This record gives sequence, structure tokens and C-alpha cells, in this order.
Amino acid sequence: QLPLVESGGGSVQPGGSLRVSCAASGSISSNNLMGWYRQAPGKERELVATVTSDGRTNYADSVKGRFTISRGNAKITVYLQMNSLKPEDTAIYYCLVRSGLNIYWGQGTQVTVSS
Repeated sequence: QLPLVESGGGSVQPGGSLRVSCAASGSISSNNLMGWYRQAPGKERELVATVTSDGRTNYADSVKGRFTISRGNAKITVYLQMNSLKPEDTAIYYCLVRSGLNIYWGQGTQVTVSS
């Protein structure tokens, strides 16, 4: 098991910014992937962004140019900087870590964009 702890969600007005964080203690493969997914009410969970252990990033088209994923200095830390937020970004954001054949999920953090 690899408990992932997310933080940083909250409520913001359209056009605002938030940063969500995900951290864990433990050991993972040196060849790993970290990322963020989200799930809005009544919708399926969808990819937001991922970053590999060698720094390659991938973003959903809907967030390109607005969101930035990055890794922290600690081994299992990943951030998602969200700028120019829109109401359609409202969702529960889940952290993901893939290590070898193992996939770990965080408990989710709520992001609400509303005026």
C-alpha cells in the first residue's frame, strides 16, 4: 500500500488559481508515473495531467496552457498548478501514482469554481 495524501483544493472564482498537492511516504520504482485525474458529478473520471519519472508531461486538451504538473523534491510528491480556472473545472481531483504494475490513488480533493 502507498497512502497518498492530497491537499490544496477549495473554492475559487472563475479566472482564479489553485494548487493541489499530493505526497506519500514509502518506496516506488525509479521508473514511475504520477498524475492527476478528476471526476465531476455525473461524469466518468478523466485524465488531467501526468508526468513521468524522466519529466515527460501529458495534458488533457481541456487544460493545456492553463494547468501545470510538476514533481516535488521529495520522491513521492506531485503538484498541479491550476490557472484561469473555469466552472467546468469543478470536480474531485485524484492523485495517481503508478509504480511498476501497481497503481495507487489518493482519496481526492474537491475543487469548486463558481462565482
